[in-house]
Amino acid sequence: KKFSHFKVALSIGVEKMVRSDLACSGVMFSIDTETGFKDVVLINASYGLGENIVQGAVNPDEYYIFKPTLKQGHNPILSKTIGTKKIKMIYHKGKKTTINISTTEKERNSFVLNDGEVLQLAKWACLIEEHYKKPMDMEWAKDGKSGKLFIVQARPETVQSQRDKTILEEYKINEKGKVLAAGKAVGDRIGQGMANVIESVHQIGKFGKGQVLVTDMTDPDWEPIMKIASAIVTNRGGRTAHAAIISRELGLPCIVGTTNATKKIKSGEKITVSCAEGEEGFVYSGLVPFKIMKTDLKKIPRPKTKIMMNVGNPEQAFEFRR
Repeated sequence: KKFSHFKVALSIGVEKMVRSDLACSGVMFSIDTETGFKDVVLINASYGLGENIVQGAVNPDEYYIFKPTLKQGHNPILSKTIGTKKIKMIYHKGKKTTINISTTEKERNSFVLNDGEVLQLAKWACLIEEHYKKPMDMEWAKDGKSGKLFIVQARPETVQSQRDKTILEEYKINEKGKVLAAGKAVGDRIGQGMANVIESVHQIGKFGKGQVLVTDMTDPDWEPIMKIASAIVTNRGGRTAHAAIISRELGLPCIVGTTNATKKIKSGEKITVSCAEGEEGFVYSGLVPFKIMKTDLKKIPRPKTKIMMNVGNPEQAFEFRR
């Protein structure tokens, strides 16, 4: 770049550590990660450092907030779902700088955030989105000493905001088989294949193209086999975990937070992974029949009458509103 070394000033930034190991942390999106509905903020929260949420090591609490009425001064928390949050990551003075410890029964049965904190984070999400003029993917942390909340990272959301909204693709299951496992659905597709239960990343060489990956959780080391899977099922994790994020990018059906998929599903059996039935995803025994319907919305004439509708299934409201 031909910069003069004598005219470029270098500096060292010193930041105060947010002691979320003494409180909590999480991830939030200014868009619904599954449907692309732009009028909500999604927040995931768990105790301790945020690495466990990102890796999918915990099933976090989940909150949805409606942005239009939030901006009008209301308190529109649409839903709160408590997660199991069995462990939390804290700092350690030994050889390992961080360790995971079990959460208490009280922590597991309590929401991580109170309503005021949920609304404060949602307001910040709206401000950050307005600043960058695009849907955002953010990380936050709460300092256990001061009790204050902080935004520690913000980057553009890269899946739903880039989706082609002129093509409507719908997956519909024709019949339901025996349910082997259930959890949070990621995406709205259906996948099938032979299950392969992989307990450790050291076993990924046993995975074959087109199989369904069934495991406890994933991290970047698992991505080579995630790219050749027909679907993914994990015991742990929420909608902002590594398995969920990569599955969205790859367009794969994924079910996270089943708690027991690796015990209920056997390697070699044929299964169907359905994320097309609302917020909850189901793993069915066998290759259950389903169909895919694609509609080019550009070819449908726009009526002069404003269309309104009643939705019988509240879980699909975001999908229809999109």
